[in-house]
Amino acid sequence: MWIKQIFLAFIGLASGAAIAAGVFSFIISVGVVPRIIGKSRTAADIIAYENTVILGGTVGNIVSLFTPGLFGGIWSVMLFGLSAGIFTGCLAVALAEILNTFPIMFRRFGIKEGLTWIMFSMALGKMAGALYFYANHMQEM
Repeated sequence: MWIKQIFLAFIGLASGAAIAAGVFSFIISVGVVPRIIGKSRTAADIIAYENTVILGGTVGNIVSLFTPGLFGGIWSVMLFGLSAGIFTGCLAVALAEILNTFPIMFRRFGIKEGLTWIMFSMALGKMAGALYFYANHMQEM
């Protein structure tokens, strides 16, 4: 019986490693991390970025597997929400940029000036919508 458990643990670990590798390679191929490094001009800290990505994936796996108790109370939830929102926003913008969504849209609408303000307004609208959704969702609980 314990052989079966060891085999299942090995299969689960191998499958998790394969999925994690796929997610990390997707994030890297979309260009989220290199784009953030380029925009922030912090290429000297590349090791810190790599370690942070690996640590985030590892902690995320541990939390999803073992659901440890929450430490830090509401502040840790707020920090997680902010971090997850920033990551999701960066991933969405990087994916849209890879697909050339914004340049095509701006060219079709004939927009040549104010692109920064349009992008900023889109980000604020996304943030306002998310805050509205979560404020209403939290009231139901």
